[in-house]
Amino acid sequence: MEKRSAFPPVFWIANSVELLERFAYYGIFISFGIYMEHLGYSKGELGIVQTIFLLFSYTVPVISGTFADRFGFKKVLIVSYLAYLPSILLLLLTKSFSGIALTMLSIGLAAGIFKPLISGTVRAVTDGTNKTLGFGIFYAMVNIGATFGPIIMGRLRAKSWNHAFIAAGIGIGLMLVITLLFYKEPPRQIEGITLKNKLKEIFTTLSDLRFLAFLILLGVFFWVPFWSFFNLLAMYVDTNLDTAKLYEQLRSVLGTPVANFLSQVDEGTGVHRILGETISHDGYVIMIFQLLVSSIVQRVRAIPAFLCGLAIAAVGFVVLGYTATSTPALIFLGISLFAVGEMIASPRIQEYITWIAPKEKAGLYMGSNFLASGIGALSGLVYTPLYGYFQKIGHPGYVWHVLAGHLVVGIVAIYLFTKIAGEFHEQKE
Repeated sequence: MEKRSAFPPVFWIANSVELLERFAYYGIFISFGIYMEHLGYSKGELGIVQTIFLLFSYTVPVISGTFADRFGFKKVLIVSYLAYLPSILLLLLTKSFSGIALTMLSIGLAAGIFKPLISGTVRAVTDGTNKTLGFGIFYAMVNIGATFGPIIMGRLRAKSWNHAFIAAGIGIGLMLVITLLFYKEPPRQIEGITLKNKLKEIFTTLSDLRFLAFLILLGVFFWVPFWSFFNLLAMYVDTNLDTAKLYEQLRSVLGTPVANFLSQVDEGTGVHRILGETISHDGYVIMIFQLLVSSIVQRVRAIPAFLCGLAIAAVGFVVLGYTATSTPALIFLGISLFAVGEMIASPRIQEYITWIAPKEKAGLYMGSNFLASGIGALSGLVYTPLYGYFQKIGHPGYVWHVLAGHLVVGIVAIYLFTKIAGEFHEQKE
């Protein structure tokens, strides 16, 4: 067996930066619905902000990698921080709808510039002997940051929302210092492609109407429900569940210290209540089970595995819908089922898109996949107002049942697409 290459220092620096960025990004993103509710904005207004934020976060990476190739990872990382930090700090000052929307647009733009740079660094400094472990560590950092960001931010916003935003700003500030002092540009082959040529290549790729139709199906039937989960769950838990009862159920299983860490004391009653954003994500489930799930799913072909993942996520949505009228602890079953669905569906479909591309265009095809994520950003315009409607009529859990139906329709649509248009052929090399 070939000896595994050691990771260079820049690998660990890059992963440290990734952890801090996901801490700040998800710390703000997961709790932002609760924040706008706190300010008195409608679900329709919240949905617009969520859509703007996600749209920029996941479409800008299509072109930002080109700038990294041209100017270097380190310079573009610093540019992203210089956009990130003041944008987050603006949340301390602006409370108007237009101000919040423009601020979240700026944060989404900064996140979009940043997004491909650390994975690009990991790719540049790993080889055939250590790339699997390297990307495993990278995804672990993503999930650690995405798990502890909402927990810490939730604890802080219980005291003051400004405390939470300052903590996110400190995280970005640390990233800037670490990058300036310790990040060394990794050696790699520079493509030298211009932005004009990049856009031309993307247009050429999307001129394959079958591939374009497939991306649209992914956007509508995978990414829209996926982002709806993150857009809505923290508000749903915080507003529609009996969080005092949930605290007691959690305390009986995990103990008082853990339950206290995830909760706040209601000043009026002295009762502990679980903070919605501290549990309303699936990063902690993914950290525990990703390797097990991946080892099982790798034996199954990509499209059947992907559709199976959608089905499991749909069951998770059904469970989430019942938690408002049954025992609140069911929320963890719903989150876990959704997480398993994500762990099956997301890696396999991204791997599939990489392998159906000609070898020299794998990165371009994956870049095009960000456009499907961008379609998913439109979930804020549809499901956030719908959640508000169901909340007004006293049935907030119905939104999860609609999302489950959305996934079922998606399973049928994608299955029929592969039967009528045919599956894409994976490249052997």
